Amino acid sequence: MKIVIANKSHSAYANIICETIAEAAQVRGTGIAKRKPAYIISKIENGNAVIALDNDVFAGFCYIETWSHGKFVANSGLIVHPDYRGKGMAKKIKKVIFELSRNKFPNAKIFSITTGLPVMKLNSDLGYKPVTFSELTKDQSFWDGCQTCKNYDVLQRTEQQMCLCTGMLYDPKKVQEKTKKPIKDKVFKRLKSIKQNLFLKNKKS
Repeated sequence: MKIVIANKSHSAYANIICETIAEAAQVRGTGIAKRKPAYIISKIENGNAVIALDNDVFAGFCYIETWSHGKFVANSGLIVHPDYRGKGMAKKIKKVIFELSRNKFPNAKIFSITTGLPVMKLNSDLGYKPVTFSELTKDQSFWDGCQTCKNYDVLQRTEQQMCLCTGMLYDPKKVQEKTKKPIKDKVFKRLKSIKQNLFLKNKKS
């Protein structure tokens, strides 16, 4: 089993990817936006997707979408073929597409809207935080993509302020601030310790 950044050679899998997404939406009865093969191929050929393969057999897929001139990034269309579910495949795919997103768009906020508890757990493990829809992209083309979802009427009635999906956001700036703070605290404590030692030495002398 391998999970790789998709390229033109993987365009042949576009149909089965779309079929798997459509079937999952029907089985779950929850909101999954459908995509056409041409759209999936564009993501594959731009290097904005990852695909899981068992030799040459399709196992899973996910792609990157950019919004608001690259300020926001979404990892969309996460799907695992029924034959490979229950084996931790979604988590592995999510991790690879997340790393690809961070490498290609290091300053972008990565967001997700989902009704699935497993996806929420995956997002949380990667550092996403629950947020209101107002903190997500204002790019109307993103919200227009929800039109194929069975819950789109809810989104319309609330003027795109809420839906059955939960909004989640990974903000690289906030993560950097959190990681810097402990380092600053350690430096401060170290300097304080040095000063205290010097003070004691001077006092003894």
